[in-house]
Amino acid sequence: MRLFRIYLFLAIAAMWNGVSAGELRIENPLVFGNNRITLITPTLFRLESTTDSVFVDDRTMFAYDRTSLLADSLYTVVRFENGRYLITTPALRIEYLPDGHPFSTSNLTAYFKYKGEERKFTIRQHRQRGNLGGPIETLDRVDCEVPLTEGLLSTEGWYVIDDNRADFLDGEGWLKPRPYMPNHIHDYYCFVYGSDFRAALQSLGEISGRVPMTRKWLHGVWYSKYWSYTSDGILDVVDEYDSHDYPLDNVVLDMGWHTNITDNGAGHNAKRFWTGYTWNRELIPDPKSLIDRLHGRGLTLTLNDHPHDGLRPGDEHYPAFARELGVDPAGKHGPQFDMGSRRYMEAFFRHALGPTDAMGVDLWWIDWQQNYLYPYVFGTNTRSLQWLNEIYYRHSLGSGLRGCTYSRWGGWGDHRHPFHFSGDAITNWDVLAFEVKLTLASGNAGCFFWAHDLGGHKSRGSSELLARWMQFGAMSAALRIHSSPDAEYDRRPWMCGDSLAERSMFATYKLRAELMPYVYTSVYQTHATMVPLTRPMYIDYLSQDESLASGRQYMFGDLLLTAPIDKPGAGTDRTASQRVWFPAGDDWYDFFTHEKHAGGKTVDIAKPLGEFPLFVKGGWVLPMQPFTRRPAMNIPERLVLRVYPSQGDADNTYTLYEDDGVSMGYTKGESAKTGLRYQHDGDTHTVTVLPVSGRYNGQPGRRSYTIQLAGVDAPVSVKVNGRKSKAVYDSETRLYTVEVPAASVHRPVAVEFR
Repeated sequence: MRLFRIYLFLAIAAMWNGVSAGELRIENPLVFGNNRITLITPTLFRLESTTDSVFVDDRTMFAYDRTSLLADSLYTVVRFENGRYLITTPALRIEYLPDGHPFSTSNLTAYFKYKGEERKFTIRQHRQRGNLGGPIETLDRVDCEVPLTEGLLSTEGWYVIDDNRADFLDGEGWLKPRPYMPNHIHDYYCFVYGSDFRAALQSLGEISGRVPMTRKWLHGVWYSKYWSYTSDGILDVVDEYDSHDYPLDNVVLDMGWHTNITDNGAGHNAKRFWTGYTWNRELIPDPKSLIDRLHGRGLTLTLNDHPHDGLRPGDEHYPAFARELGVDPAGKHGPQFDMGSRRYMEAFFRHALGPTDAMGVDLWWIDWQQNYLYPYVFGTNTRSLQWLNEIYYRHSLGSGLRGCTYSRWGGWGDHRHPFHFSGDAITNWDVLAFEVKLTLASGNAGCFFWAHDLGGHKSRGSSELLARWMQFGAMSAALRIHSSPDAEYDRRPWMCGDSLAERSMFATYKLRAELMPYVYTSVYQTHATMVPLTRPMYIDYLSQDESLASGRQYMFGDLLLTAPIDKPGAGTDRTASQRVWFPAGDDWYDFFTHEKHAGGKTVDIAKPLGEFPLFVKGGWVLPMQPFTRRPAMNIPERLVLRVYPSQGDADNTYTLYEDDGVSMGYTKGESAKTGLRYQHDGDTHTVTVLPVSGRYNGQPGRRSYTIQLAGVDAPVSVKVNGRKSKAVYDSETRLYTVEVPAASVHRPVAVEFR
């Protein structure tokens, strides 16, 4: 292959002004006087221009991993007699003339392919017409669609990030203000990927770090409300979830958990009292007991945190904090919150968060408003929220578990600190529609895991709107409700006063609980590949023109296609429709009715309030689990495997991923993968559960399986591991099922049916 490339270069040389060429071995990064080209991946290169040949190797919040360089075997440099250079990677051809000037349109051009057509890239400073969008920081006060920022993906096939003003990180990863560098002219990261959108996202992971695995329970069901709950009050909420048979994984206490806030009513708007770290023992007399009781019921606890005032006089741990910083504890005014000071923040984490961390709190919700008042860390070019998310995430790693934060989006590189909170959105249909659009575009910049205020933050809204919002939430990173401090604005489904809407939401919550094995596998795929969980159609199907025009639908992982209803319906069952495009090459099956839709068509899908457009790709095995009230805290000993037939003969394997859900063991290989193979040959369909590969703490040694045969007539013949069995019709799901008794996960299980 390498010899072929050399011959190709010589052939190009013959056409390039008739000059001869010679291959060079130049070490990566490639230095040309005052300019440097760093080849990072086949589709990502860095361009630095200086006046003194002093280049930057310090890490930044975006360029977090400087160790990633394109391997020698994947690039070639050819020099021509006229002084020009030809640099090639498997995806690019870069022509460069070292003319003594900074990189510009006149001395550097890269050539790439977009849908098979060659295009060229030069350094240009303008907003891209073809950019497909990226995340915004917050939906606070948003009541309709607003402009998006830019993401990596563009129909122009490239994107440039200018990192020339970024602050540095020192050897221990602490923020170091960028020194005055008048000789450093350019620092461009050029993502030139053509129509390979996955490559662009993978390149982001190479330079900026991959999104880490999240704690599994974050992807479950949350209860949250801006309300000052007592211990008994929040436990009563848990009782209600259980008595109504709804799933629940995470309980949130908003600002009422701490002192310096008036309980209920107008005091919720006393913004100067948002910061506090002393438990309100009138409401919660024994915080440790409450946390233990929640943990004992299989739940996690999240606390709201507005750190913008820091630890202040009056907080119970302030005296020790002040003494550590050399401040008089008896003084009336505490030190200014200074996130750029390592000394301050280490003391802050130790005394403000540390005592509650020791009680076992699971997650701090950084409800940060400070970008409105203090946009940048003092004395730096770094956005406050971006840095705050970084250091809070590092603090969460001190528990020995995976990092875990919940905050608004902080910009490039903030994908390393999942989850993200989209803010206090207004309740209306326009915002629901915009949240779908925002969620899809956000993954283009690495914001993969939004947990929205499902139902909207403010105003009651209709029960129909609430039910449709929950359906979208079930097909997102987490099913999380939240609302403002009005007794009427509570998103608990059974409080909506509408039996049809409540039944719809019960079905939605149940669906989310049952899909958890698939959801968590898809989360792992995002970690491994940097491909979004909620995936715009153009990432998988850009070769089909309809993918760019189908912005109201998306892939949820590899196998599910959904198009949330975002407008009110009509009739007694409140039927509404959404136009759905089915990509060619596969059959697509309605998850609820099992109706088949051939790929390559666009159809208006009408759904009553109890259903929504959700389709499964035919020819694959969809892993699910039986319903459980703690779906994201559960490692199932029985799997439900749903399979729809393929368009023709097929042999496809979907790989189920599992680990313990909370520890860093996955970084040491403590995880398991199970191949779920579907084969279609003539009239015979076979589902095979392959032997598990890998181990982790809590892994089941034996498993049983319910095989759901969907989209097929009554099977005339069923065999399990070669022995005759039978399929039973389930009238509730309208599926034929085959029960497979528990067996070792290290042995294959094969179910054959005709």
